[in-house]
Amino acid sequence: MKINKLYLLLILVALVAPSLVYPVFLMKLLCFALFACAFNLLLGFVGLLSFGHAVFLGTGGYITGYLMLNTGLTPELGVLAGTVGAGLLGAIYGKLAVKREGIYFAMVTLALAQLAFFFYLQAPFTGGEDGLQGVPRGELFGLIDLNDNFAMYYFVLAIFIFGFWMVHRTVHSPFGQILKAIRENEPRAVSLGYNVNDYKWVAFIISSALAGLAGSTKTLVFQLASLTDVHWHMSGEVVLMTLLGGMGTIFGPLVGAGVVISIQNMLSGGELGNYIHIIMGIIFIVCVLAFRSGIVGEFQKLVKKNFG
Repeated sequence: MKINKLYLLLILVALVAPSLVYPVFLMKLLCFALFACAFNLLLGFVGLLSFGHAVFLGTGGYITGYLMLNTGLTPELGVLAGTVGAGLLGAIYGKLAVKREGIYFAMVTLALAQLAFFFYLQAPFTGGEDGLQGVPRGELFGLIDLNDNFAMYYFVLAIFIFGFWMVHRTVHSPFGQILKAIRENEPRAVSLGYNVNDYKWVAFIISSALAGLAGSTKTLVFQLASLTDVHWHMSGEVVLMTLLGGMGTIFGPLVGAGVVISIQNMLSGGELGNYIHIIMGIIFIVCVLAFRSGIVGEFQKLVKKNFG
């Protein structure tokens, strides 16, 4: 009951937020928060560290951007196409990667992501280093003009809530409980008769599709799809967001994305703009050394210790 009230309060805050904060910044935050939630589903609840998850963010963005530029699709269909495309790529990559464990899984995902990066760099339909620019936002269901930032914000918010609900529902379902069992003790899950590779594969597909959903939405917001979203730096950033917020927690990726995007936004226009990566690296080191459970994880420990 308390959790439901918390969700309702957060939705209420999100509904009035664009009246107080620049809507484009909020949309950027929601897109990366959804990306981090998708990544956390894999790392935090299955124990699989994908070092190439940005490929699904970028794939969703490229598919949506290309279709919106060249076919005149409505935005909801463009986002759907990007999500399905990223999910299909995730099905292929996941089938190849989940047979490996630990560092080998991470290296396979990184290698596959780099393969996709150089493909997108050379492919003519991606625009190469220039990317896809001037992607139209279009009209939602042919009725609502998304060139208005407020209308676009509420569209992005609805997508984020859907993605967040998908992660929440997956984690708290019987399927999610098996994923947690695989994370905690995979040999025991195998001994109980579960085909762990199939469970990990399905989780990989869901995570990839949600990452693609985030990428498609981001392309509509900024009207741009570029190699930045496919680069391994982006995969590193989502790891930082997840660890900083709290790996394996529902709200951790949301908080982590909020902190990282806010810091980047504050520093990008100042004298420290050239040192953003150094500063983010220092934050990452402090996070790993000082509070390994992340902001939300440490907060939960504090509450449990004093009020549990």
